[in-house]
Amino acid sequence: MPSVPETAAAPREPGDRWRAVYACRSSTSRGRLVAEPGSPTRSAFQRDRDRIIHSNAFRRLKHKTQVFVSHEGDHFRTRLTHTIEVGQIARALARALGLDEDLAEALALAHDLGHTPFGHTGEDALHACMAGHGGFDHNAQTLRIVTRLERRYAGFDGLNLTWETLEGLVKHNGPLLGPDGLPTARYAEEGIPAAILEYQQRQDLWLDSHASAEAQAAALADDIAYDAHDIDDGLRAGMFSIEELRAVPFLAELLDEIAALHPGLEKQRVTNELVRRVITRFVEDVIRHSQGLIAALAPADADEIRRAGAPVVAFSPAIVAADAAIKGFLYPNMYRHPRIAVIRREAADVVRDLFGHFMADPLAMPAEWAAGCEALDETRRARRIADYIAGMTDSYALDEHRRLFDATPALR
Repeated sequence: MPSVPETAAAPREPGDRWRAVYACRSSTSRGRLVAEPGSPTRSAFQRDRDRIIHSNAFRRLKHKTQVFVSHEGDHFRTRLTHTIEVGQIARALARALGLDEDLAEALALAHDLGHTPFGHTGEDALHACMAGHGGFDHNAQTLRIVTRLERRYAGFDGLNLTWETLEGLVKHNGPLLGPDGLPTARYAEEGIPAAILEYQQRQDLWLDSHASAEAQAAALADDIAYDAHDIDDGLRAGMFSIEELRAVPFLAELLDEIAALHPGLEKQRVTNELVRRVITRFVEDVIRHSQGLIAALAPADADEIRRAGAPVVAFSPAIVAADAAIKGFLYPNMYRHPRIAVIRREAADVVRDLFGHFMADPLAMPAEWAAGCEALDETRRARRIADYIAGMTDSYALDEHRRLFDATPALR
């Protein structure tokens, strides 16, 4: 079914007095796969945001971890708290750049829906289990969730989001196809995920173009939030010290500024001051640099942003270097910390055990997942099982493992 705009006309929208000409507009959206009447009180992008917030997948983010598992403490980030922080930063960027805040927020709130339990460890393990069956990619899984797996509405599966929201979710990391029609570097080895290619047959998401400026803002907001909160969580967990962070010149400069303004400040307040400065510096840099890129391009509409050939919402070269240095510090000192390495191995074992058990005995899954599974070919059965495991929270995955196996790791 072709996309149909929610409204035939394109009236002025609230916010048009500040919205730039290159911003997306819900009144001229390319529409939804299944046509729906417009809402008298909400724009199409506001409805997308609201549907995401009310989805089962969004609520499950509360019990999915980023780096730490739940026993570490109540103040560490989960996928849900990370998502809320990304939404706040995305709105701030969109507002400053004259973009549609509701679309940017919708994209930010949905960007992690496809993540597995146990963070990137769970994704890596599930991807390995799915070798030979198309692999596993969390962006593709997000698309499956919002177009297929959520079953809340009478008229369609999924959330029936607008084209602009789906496009932004699929292109969270940029175009999937190059000008030559071949997969970009990210997908060169294994190809574009099957879930994306399958949906592409139903609705063309322009896989060879960049996404809207709103989607670019949401993607950068994700990067900013990651850097800031991983510094906070790593310090809180004692994986590194404030002094060790001085190995990153960008952070050393901020720490010197804090020491000069607030000598003798207690450690937790120093941490808070550092985190807020990281976010502020990055956000202000994106705004300044992007304003220059957009002015040079002088786009007349949102599609000129998509066809620009490079992102127009971006860090300056100096902040690109700072971002790389922060990640370069966090990788060995946090993501591959010996304490985390043990948890990663055990969490990966849980995912592999569950996948192997359900492949051998699909009827061990709940009835709604097991129904008809034995009649599926191996690849479709594997995808059904991957959908089930990917939707699990950390605690549910451990409960399932305890139900099926004699011994389950404590993950601590």
